[in-house]
Amino acid sequence: MRSYPLSPVGRLFAAAAFFEGLTWAGLLLGMLLKYGTGTTEMGVWLFGRLHGVAFLFYVVASLIAAVRLRWPWWAWGLSLLAALPPLLTIPLEMGFRRKGLLAPLPRPAAA
Repeated sequence: MRSYPLSPVGRLFAAAAFFEGLTWAGLLLGMLLKYGTGTTEMGVWLFGRLHGVAFLFYVVASLIAAVRLRWPWWAWGLSLLAALPPLLTIPLEMGFRRKGLLAPLPRPAAA
């Protein structure tokens, strides 16, 4: 599968997607430790805050990418929906990269 070079805004979106997915994973681990084993609340305390920041950063990066890279409406909607289930932003970013949605404009024709 072909992968297109990333634009600066594409790199921002990719970083936001990775950070959002990473903090989701940390929050899930924290919830396992808090509610599953009952050992500590520190993971939820720390990753809850980090994930809140990461989520907001991802939404803003998604909006910037949608406007600057001229995404179709479905791409921006899909990027927002991907932030809701855990860890979905990472495969979405990989798919957007393969489709050329994170590439500099003018965007290559989709194959």
